Amino acid sequence: MTERIKISRTSVNRKNQNTNFHFMKEMAPILGEQIQTYRDHAWNVYHKLPYPTTSDEAWRRTDIRSLKKSDLHLISELKQTLPKAKLPDNLREPLTDEKKGSQIILSPEGINNEIDPDLSAKGVIFKDLKRAAREDASLLGEIFNQIVPPEDGKFAALASALSNWGIFLYVPKGVHVNQPLHSIMWGPGTNIAYFSHIIVWLDENASATFIHESASPKEVNQQSMHSGVVEIKVSRGANLKFVELQSWGEHMWNFTHERAQIEDNGQIDWIFGAMGSHLTKNFSDLDLIGPGANGRMSGFYFTDGVQHLDHDTQQNHHAPNTTSDLLFKGALRENSRSVWQGMIYVAPGAQKTDGYQANRNLMLSPTARADSIPGLEILADDVRCTHGATVSKIDPDQLFYLNSRGIPQKDAEKLIVEGFFDRVMQRIPFEGVRNRFHSAIIEKLR
Repeated sequence: MTERIKISRTSVNRKNQNTNFHFMKEMAPILGEQIQTYRDHAWNVYHKLPYPTTSDEAWRRTDIRSLKKSDLHLISELKQTLPKAKLPDNLREPLTDEKKGSQIILSPEGINNEIDPDLSAKGVIFKDLKRAAREDASLLGEIFNQIVPPEDGKFAALASALSNWGIFLYVPKGVHVNQPLHSIMWGPGTNIAYFSHIIVWLDENASATFIHESASPKEVNQQSMHSGVVEIKVSRGANLKFVELQSWGEHMWNFTHERAQIEDNGQIDWIFGAMGSHLTKNFSDLDLIGPGANGRMSGFYFTDGVQHLDHDTQQNHHAPNTTSDLLFKGALRENSRSVWQGMIYVAPGAQKTDGYQANRNLMLSPTARADSIPGLEILADDVRCTHGATVSKIDPDQLFYLNSRGIPQKDAEKLIVEGFFDRVMQRIPFEGVRNRFHSAIIEKLR
């Protein structure tokens, strides 16, 4: 049974009604008893946590008071008035050179699961969350909300409690998935709250490549919201390449809590691409918990209009002989704003740590703004940790050089922007993903 999302199932006063969402959690245990227990806990945590404001340090540069919370509805409430916009064909196409064979599509029209039978025969699980909870409940229960607990924040708790959309990827010990896996979350419509929960677990000495996209059509003078959780576990000796592409319409308010735990000698190559949304607040944590763990985070964003993207990253070294490498690059136009806050944390005893972080911003308009805030917290004495941040305009000498060789101003700016992003692009292993980013750059520069 699903009750109407008008008031929470716990009593709240009018003051609280102005600062909270009023969704009713689906009461029936549609995800199985064990998972429902986690969701109930998250629901209770959600009600206990305060709504974030600019008084909170993590939210000081991101004001979300303009989000019209009372206008938002769950997809399950819309029934016969579901959004009609269909998923574009180009988003269905694989972003790699491999043939299409393992893909999950999440949309209001329904959920489509496709997996290569050979992978299923090897024990690989690649399913939407509802199906995985029915068929693999005990395995899913071992990791559900264990890496990103609902206590991480108001939106983490809300997504953990209400997410019926999601992905569960599990790769057994020693299994190597050579064919990239692909999932798409399509969120059309306005005044809708979407919730997602993505769980990735690579067992010991396994490997996989996973590309996940979030997208929606553009809507004018409207609002919708997405709140999501991403939990990643890379076990001993495993290797994961994870690419996230965010191209929400510019009416979407996007809130995500993401964390990857890397065990002994495990590796992750984590790539973010952010082109859309009206506002994004993203928390991405890399927890290196085993000796020899290695993590690389690469970020790409391009904003225009009044877009506001806030990325909060953590590189947490909890074990010795661990390595992290972060590079985020962004270009900004018109009245848009980016915020990047980064921290390298080295725990006591985490000797021989090698940590690096850098954020580079290219300003294409005098009214754009970029805040770049790197940080170090080092509690060990035999480490190498460095960080850097830059905010700069296009070099006029570069423009002059290109203009003097007959290249028009717009084309010259385009070449400079493409060159600025080249180092991040080189980290992306697939031409299809690079082409998607390149197309987005061209669109932004028109």
